[in-house]
Amino acid sequence: MERAPQQSSDSILATLSVDLLIQILDRVADSRDRKSWRQVCRGFLHAEALRRRSLRVLRLEALQGLLRRYAACLERLDLSACPSLDDHALAAALAAGAGLWRLRSINLSRASGVGWRGLAALAKVCPHLEAVDLSHCVGVGDREAASLAAAAGLRDLWLDKCLGLTDVGLAKVAVGCPALEMLGIKWCLEISDIGIELLAKKCQNLRVLDISYLKITNRSLQFVSSLRKLEDLSMVGCSHINDEGLQFLNNGSNSLQSVDVSRCENVTSSGIISVIEGHKYLQDLNIGDCFPELAPLFLSKLNYLRDSLTVLKLDGFQVFAPSLKIIGLNCRNLVEIGLSKCKWVTDEGVSELVAGCVNLTTIDLTCCHLLTNKALVAIGDKCKNLTCLQLESCKLITDNGLDCIGTCCSNLEEIDLTDCTMTNAAMKYLSRCSELTVLKLGLCDKVSDEGLVHIASNCKKLRVLDLYRCFEVTDDGLAAIATGCKRIKNLNLCYCTRITDLGLKHLSCLEDLHDLELRGVHCVTSLGITAIANGCQHLTELDLKHCHLVDDAGLFALGQYTKNLRQANLSYCQVSSMGLCNLLGSLKCLQDVKLVHLTQVPVEGFESALRASGGRLKKLKLLTGLRHLLSPGLIQMLQARGCRIRWVDKPLNLVP
Repeated sequence: MERAPQQSSDSILATLSVDLLIQILDRVADSRDRKSWRQVCRGFLHAEALRRRSLRVLRLEALQGLLRRYAACLERLDLSACPSLDDHALAAALAAGAGLWRLRSINLSRASGVGWRGLAALAKVCPHLEAVDLSHCVGVGDREAASLAAAAGLRDLWLDKCLGLTDVGLAKVAVGCPALEMLGIKWCLEISDIGIELLAKKCQNLRVLDISYLKITNRSLQFVSSLRKLEDLSMVGCSHINDEGLQFLNNGSNSLQSVDVSRCENVTSSGIISVIEGHKYLQDLNIGDCFPELAPLFLSKLNYLRDSLTVLKLDGFQVFAPSLKIIGLNCRNLVEIGLSKCKWVTDEGVSELVAGCVNLTTIDLTCCHLLTNKALVAIGDKCKNLTCLQLESCKLITDNGLDCIGTCCSNLEEIDLTDCTMTNAAMKYLSRCSELTVLKLGLCDKVSDEGLVHIASNCKKLRVLDLYRCFEVTDDGLAAIATGCKRIKNLNLCYCTRITDLGLKHLSCLEDLHDLELRGVHCVTSLGITAIANGCQHLTELDLKHCHLVDDAGLFALGQYTKNLRQANLSYCQVSSMGLCNLLGSLKCLQDVKLVHLTQVPVEGFESALRASGGRLKKLKLLTGLRHLLSPGLIQMLQARGCRIRWVDKPLNLVP
């Protein structure tokens, strides 16, 4: 049995075997506790290195050291948040563990600096590689695909929005990786029927395929229909596909369980019926925003899926009460229904639906403007296992409707009440839902501190809280949330104009806080931002737009403490060249920054700050006027390193 490296002859830690330390580590669930655990001594660090299977790297300078330590055991590596990652850095880091790699999965999404050389090195030194995510790497094209084709054991590959990929690159992947089971090529606009044909011939093991927004025609579906193991097919927004193409899927030669044809404008109910008739085990069907009305024949055909269908999304349709009654009768095993922006959905229709679909756990009624409290009473009475309820802009619903939900749906985890006429009484009813993790109250301007006190009293698991334009919320409400909901991760306080630095001081105890939106909170100063920076050091996203009292002192605090900050909006803040340069130079993880109307920063200040960022930025928002004032060399350098610059022409508006 291997012994932990000895620290001192009289230390009890030196007597513990690595096996025993690993067993102890397995019982430490919290990531922060595990971090503290491995900092105790070298023996603990050694045991943790042997046990670690996944790693997410946030800083480029730490990459080589981390991979050298964990190469022998690491199976999953996430580099999607690692700024300035390029071919050289990736190849050098992989070389640090050469000969030891057991890596099976790597996430390189949005790593725009990675090209064919880095991917070739990856395929060479990681012989067990099975999954690669290159989604949103807009520069990835055929040469990069050819490099990946050397990873013959690849099973999962995501190339969404790799704009340089054509049929040639897809052919390289299809020939080199015949074992592919999952493939995403969404938004790869240069791929045509030719590429899909070869893919279908060479990769017969495909189970999941996403071809959304491609310019393919019905011929592609003819080839796809030959994939006998295909279970999940997404073709959102494929405008050249129509009913004739869907009829190819009627042959029943594959085992389709999920089909998404939403936003396919040339598809009608006839084509959907073809899919249903050919696949009696279909579980998930999304036909949102295809055709305006549900044909009676389509509704009757749903009976074919009586035992299998669990998810049905009908967003954007005209749905009348008789249609929902038929769905309730024919789809009794539904667990999720999507009726977002459906016209003519009424209380009667919802009542008929839930009378038959009592197993529903997710109901989306966004913008169903005719609904009243009667619909919520019916849902609460029938759907006892409800976990997610979307009610945005259902303005006829009042507090009393939430009384039934709070009483009957004790397992509720997520509710969206954005732009509903809710008051503190509704919060009292919802506080009965102790499992609540997501609460969205944007534009509920009658919810005040009293309501937040109710939520904080019992909703200890709350992770996401949206208080956008809740004007009655003050520092006292934030004090209650900070005390009762310590696991808050995302908090939206935009335009909550009564919040001051004291409120931010209360929030500074939220160690899990990752995303904080303070847009238009004009009473907040650098003192409050300093408190947040010092206490919430895991912060990754911060919106300070129109926080006119935030100056350099706030930026210096952010630069010193929030080392994981990746996204910041500083537009309209009263910061100078010095503060901006310090922030962009200090934050090694910062990748997305908005710098519109920084009136105290001259052109030279922008120039210095952007150079100080070291080419780490992936997204940048600037005024159009700077386009011809900044040096062409700087702009070329940023773009060459994968930074997408958005030039905007906005008037100076100091009042949001």
